[in-house]
Parts: sequence; structure tokens; C-alpha cells
Amino acid sequence: MALLQISEPGLSTAPHEHRLAVGIDLGTTNSLVATVRNGIGVVLNDSNGRALLPSVVRYFADGGVQVGETAQAMQSEDPSNTIVSVKRFMGRGLNDVGDISGTPYRFVDAPSPIATSRGSGQAPGMVQLRTAAGVKSPVEVSSEILKVLRARAGEALGGELVGAVITVPAYFDDAQRQATKDAARLAGINVLRLLNEPTAAAIAYGLDNAVEGVYAVYDLGGGTFDISILKLSKGVFEVLATNGNSALGGDDFDHRIYCWLLEKNGLSALGASDTRRLLTRARAAKEELTEHDETRVTAILQSGEAIESVLSQQDFHAMSQNLVERTLQPVRRALRDAGLSVADIKGVVMVGGATRMPQVQRAVAEFFHQTPLTNLDPDKVVALGAAIQANVLAGNRSSDDWLLLDVIPLSLGIETMGGLAEKIIPRNSTIPTARAQDFTTFKDGQTAMSVHVVQGEREMVSDCRSLARFELRGIPPMVAGAARIRITFQVDADGLLNVSAREQGSGTEAHITVKPSYGLSDDEIARMLQESSRHAQGDMQARALREQQVEANQLLDAVQNALDLDGAALLDEAGQARIRAGMDGLRAVLQTGDIHAVKRAITQLNDATVAFAQARMDKSVSRALGGRKLTDLEV
Repeated sequence: MALLQISEPGLSTAPHEHRLAVGIDLGTTNSLVATVRNGIGVVLNDSNGRALLPSVVRYFADGGVQVGETAQAMQSEDPSNTIVSVKRFMGRGLNDVGDISGTPYRFVDAPSPIATSRGSGQAPGMVQLRTAAGVKSPVEVSSEILKVLRARAGEALGGELVGAVITVPAYFDDAQRQATKDAARLAGINVLRLLNEPTAAAIAYGLDNAVEGVYAVYDLGGGTFDISILKLSKGVFEVLATNGNSALGGDDFDHRIYCWLLEKNGLSALGASDTRRLLTRARAAKEELTEHDETRVTAILQSGEAIESVLSQQDFHAMSQNLVERTLQPVRRALRDAGLSVADIKGVVMVGGATRMPQVQRAVAEFFHQTPLTNLDPDKVVALGAAIQANVLAGNRSSDDWLLLDVIPLSLGIETMGGLAEKIIPRNSTIPTARAQDFTTFKDGQTAMSVHVVQGEREMVSDCRSLARFELRGIPPMVAGAARIRITFQVDADGLLNVSAREQGSGTEAHITVKPSYGLSDDEIARMLQESSRHAQGDMQARALREQQVEANQLLDAVQNALDLDGAALLDEAGQARIRAGMDGLRAVLQTGDIHAVKRAITQLNDATVAFAQARMDKSVSRALGGRKLTDLEV
């Protein structure tokens, strides 16, 4: 069965036309973009051949922004203005963030721009971060990452994008999904669909391997964990159940190593710069232990104190054991919701960079009694699946006919008397979906009803997430219990919600497109878009200048190091003077703000060092070959 596409007259894709669409994996640690070329999903690389874009954004007082590797390199030197793992803050209030004592950020608990119906009070808003460029919401930070990916896609594909499928953790709630969609809108991206990350991985894996049966997708990323149980049969991808934890990921494993370093070295609370420096070393140690039995962790704190500790793989596994176990609890719940046992699972697809950890692979293998499937790159498989879905939604013909049936991760309902949560759409319902339920009045003569929309699995409203409130007015006065008020929930393919209330007798009706209290108002989005448009040219110029300045500083450091090592031995005084003159010229124009002058100075310094570089290469080759016979070098 094919995914049915319906278009307005004259707007369908011509047989020879291929519309450009991409899949974007907006990740906690890294992000990437992919597309379909000649029927095959491919990841788009940057100009340096790198597929992964570090999800790191750095802000400057002049409004400049760095994204990716250049920002990542400065996370220890400028931690308060360099935002990492922003995905964890999407759609979240300050109370959701948890313990912030170990973070270098300056949080702002802003009120929601969306007023509630209860007096003049406002619901808590999405947490924001104070930077050198002003207060920034996680939506704005994420949009900077998406802008870079959009630009990469435009350069690689050379045409206008129809839109993108953007992946989200399966266990993202309505507020987090809406925040992701707002970020894409702010980045100028038309969102064709929000797609659950495990589902995207299953699409890529299933179509690539032509598999059928029931599969589990175990997705452990930098900041979130998801488990989805899918049934693949004759081109139909049916999600049977999903579960997870939107606040559990590779960052938590890094934090365990960070705490171990503090304890091992007798340290207490550290400053923002030292905290970020140790967290960065912790992540590197985690990655090193994937391939080695032990690793040495070293760092120099701002006080000058040196830290040097050896961490074994065995110790790391012990300190992170309960984190791994916490991922298996949602797995058990997902299997129970799907009505399946471990024996029913044909294969386990591993997704996310954190699944490379040996203790994770071993725990999953022991739980499912089989070796996990890792033949697709866990960092790229989600983006590839999203690209395949985007290609279909754009109206392009596909060699594979398939149908996707996804589910909603958390139950949706309303508050009833006594603060109880009445579920209208239960979790793991296939989307898009619509369900209705009848309610009645509580008091005689009641002419209005307040509808409080909530999301979650708990029985009490206080334990669930509040999404929206609205009122149905104009109910004919009747005795209590006589009115019939039908509440209808509609969830679209992105997992976003519309709610309506109708009094059946009189036809009085009210409805709301749910904008979560942790989302952004339309006015705020409009303001951000206007600012983005107004400052677009200046922002591009500032960013280009900043990138050239970073390149210049790197070149200056490299040349200075080379001179210190080999300048006296390989150059005469005139040669050294020429290079130093080039370095002085570059330093002089660095702060002028003239990007063309900086580029010229970089070129001139490169030209001045050509002979020196060749001499250093000759010296290295001579040292490597010294005293050896030609026969010694034969393969």
C-alpha cells in the first residue's frame, strides 16, 4: 500500500519533476540533514566533508552567533554564552530543568506569553537563558542550528526546498513538539511533518534491509531516551507502542564521570568555566572507553591546579549501571503496552551515539537475548529515515511503496471535578486520530464550563502537564447533569492537538488550537521573524567576519608554534622577518571589522610561509627516512 498523496488541481508533482525536501535530525549533541538522491537516502556534508554539526551555539555581545565546531571549541572558555544540549530545555520550565547548580547558564524563568483563563495570572513559561546577546529561549537557540542545516541543504541541492521532516524524541510531549516546530518556523523551514526518531530509524532500517516482523528501536541520544515497538509487514510500518524518558541520555553518563572527577580530586563546587571544561573531558573519556579498557583524564583548572585521573572501563560501567537500568524500565512498559514478550521481538535496532557504549550494548543484548543490530550508523539512521519520509511527503515518486502508522506517546484528556484527569485519547493511539467524549454540568443553572486540557499518565491533574484552558459559554441553564457537552480531541500527524467543546442541545461551541503554556505566542514568533529578517544581512556579515577571525587566530597560533620549534634552524633572519611581518599585518586588521582585509592578510601570511612549510616537511621526511635502506621501505 502506498502513502496516499492528495493535491489541489494543478499543484501535483509533474512526472519529470523532483521536489527538493530534506530530513533533519535535530539532536542534543549533534545535528545533521539528509535527502534522497536517485532513490537512496544520503547525508549532506558541510564544505569540510563533515556530516555531524555539533548542536552548540555561542552568542556575542555585538549580536554575532557561532554554530557548530567553532562554538564547541569555546565552550570551556565562554561557558555562559555557549549553549550546549539545548534540546533538553525545549518546551520546559525552570522547575522541569531540575538541579541547575552544576550548569554554567544564567536561567530566566519567564512567564508564559499565553494567559490562562483564571484571572490575570500567567502559567509558567519556557525557561530562557541570559547571554551576552540578550535573553534567548531554547527555541531561538535551536533555530540557529536549523538555519545552518537549511543553508547546508540549499548549497548541496542547489534549489528551493519544499520543506523538511524534523525528528523529535518519541516521548516528547505536546509542548516540546510545538517548541520544535516554532524553532523551524523561526529558521525559515516549512515543516512537512514532525516524525518520532525511533520511527524514522525503523523506516531507514526496514527499507534498507527489506525486513519484516516485530522490531524494537532502542534510541539513546545525548539527552533523551526512547523505545518503540514496531511491526513491519509488506511495506506497512506500524508503531505498536512507545515509551521513554525525555531527560535521560548520554549527558547523564558524562555527568557521572564529572562527579567522579570531583570526588577523586577532592574538589567541591567549581566555577562555570571549570565545570564546562571537566564535562568536556568527561565526554571525551566516555568516548575513549568505548574502544579502550581505561583512559587518562587531565585538565588544568583556572586556579592552575592540575587534575589527572585514570578511569577504567570497569569503574565507568559500575558508576553508570543504574542509568542503563533506567533505560530498561521504559522497555518493559512498552512491551507490556504492545502485549508482547521479549520472545516476540525479531530484532533490536540501536539508534543514537550513546548506544556505542559497551555496557549499553551488553545490557540490551542480555535483556532481549539477542545481539543488537548495528549495521547502520546510529548517528545517521534517524536523519536518513526522515529524508525518506520527506521525499514521499514532497510528492516525489518512490520505488518503495509503504505506509507509516505512528502513535501518540502520552495520553491526552481534561480535568474533571476533584482535580481528576479524564483521559480522552490514551497513549499509543495511532495518529492522526480524533476522539470525543460527553460530559455534563455540575451545578443547576450552570451556563459556562471551563475546559482544562492536560497530558500525562497520572490520575491527578496536578501530576500531569497543563497544555491549555478555554471556556464554553452560552450553555442553556438546566438542572445539573441535564446538559450534554461533547469534548472532541483531534491529533494531527505531528502529534499536535486541537480541542473543541459543543453543547449538543443548543449547538453552542468553542474550540482551541492547543498552544502549550511552554510554547511561544504567535506575536512572539512574529517578532522574532521580523527581527531575523531585519537583521539578516548584518547577521550574515557578522558571522562571516567572526569565522574569518577564528581562522586567523588559528593560523597565527600554528605559525607561532612552527617558528618556536623550527624557525631558527630552517630560516635566516630575513625569512623570519617576512613571516613575522605577515603575522603583525594579520593581527593589525583582525579587530578592524573589515572581512576583506582579514582575508587578504590571511592569504599574505599563507604565501609568506610556503617555503617554511616545505622546509619543515623536508626535515620531517629526512628524519623519518634517515639511515634506512630503500629495501626497508618496500611493502
